[in-house]
Amino acid sequence: MLQRSAGLATAGALGAKAGVAQAAGAAVTKGRIKQSIVYWCFETAGDKWGIEKMCQIAKQLGVTSVELLDAKHYPVLKQHGLTNAIAQIDMSPDAPFVFGFNNPDNWPRVTKATEEAIDGAAAYGYPSVICFTGYSAKNPHDPKSPRISPERGAKNCVEGFKKIVRYAEKKNITLCMEMLNTRATDHPMKGHPGYQGDHVDYCIDIIRKVGSPRLKLLFDVYHVQIMDGDVIRRIGQIKEFIGHVHVAGVPGRGELDAKQEVNFPPIMQALLDVGYTGYVGQEFIPTRDPLQGLREAISLCDV
Repeated sequence: MLQRSAGLATAGALGAKAGVAQAAGAAVTKGRIKQSIVYWCFETAGDKWGIEKMCQIAKQLGVTSVELLDAKHYPVLKQHGLTNAIAQIDMSPDAPFVFGFNNPDNWPRVTKATEEAIDGAAAYGYPSVICFTGYSAKNPHDPKSPRISPERGAKNCVEGFKKIVRYAEKKNITLCMEMLNTRATDHPMKGHPGYQGDHVDYCIDIIRKVGSPRLKLLFDVYHVQIMDGDVIRRIGQIKEFIGHVHVAGVPGRGELDAKQEVNFPPIMQALLDVGYTGYVGQEFIPTRDPLQGLREAISLCDV
């Protein structure tokens, strides 16, 4: 009996140690969904995660990508053996989604920024570059600026994307156009009033008309849920056009937890069911311990 008690105590201790190790180790155990950490959400999180710490955390959690970061960070990613699932375009000092291909006045600037991003992604072997329709106001910084109609904006996008996508095709890079919500007004990164590509069907129509396998949709579940809903059905309907995926809790763009309305595991399974092989980027804004929230979100999506 003493031997049996000692054995149970030892087994219990080993089990406890294993549990601690698992809690401190990788959040990815299945790996059927490739996951990525979106840099801007976490660069000022907690004790300010710089690129070095971000890479360390990604590897600790079993994630293979850190995305949407400045090209100056690419060498650090390479040193850590990580990839950049989707590259950012540099439109500083403006946000990259404000000026897009819906306004021909923007084409020289946007084309230059997109080509530079394509070159950087190609040089490091990254698969994708983000792109946007732009805002409907001809001058988004002027509230009285005349608006571009949805029909004219779509036509301009088709013409503009047909030109830039040729360059992407030569470099084997996929441009992913992001659909953004225009309903949330409480935070500049939770919603984008004035953005023209604010519905899935609008964006898909542009992509179809451009007609290149190198232009696809950045399917952001957070934005899609707010504007259109019916997320799983949409994934099935437009599966061939999905080039990248983002996730965040709805409605507040916080953690993927019990305070939000989206059930993420079935959505991840739907992506697998349609044969999606791209990345899912964690793009939520932390409201509590960022590492804990990130670990929970990655585990939730690891179906």
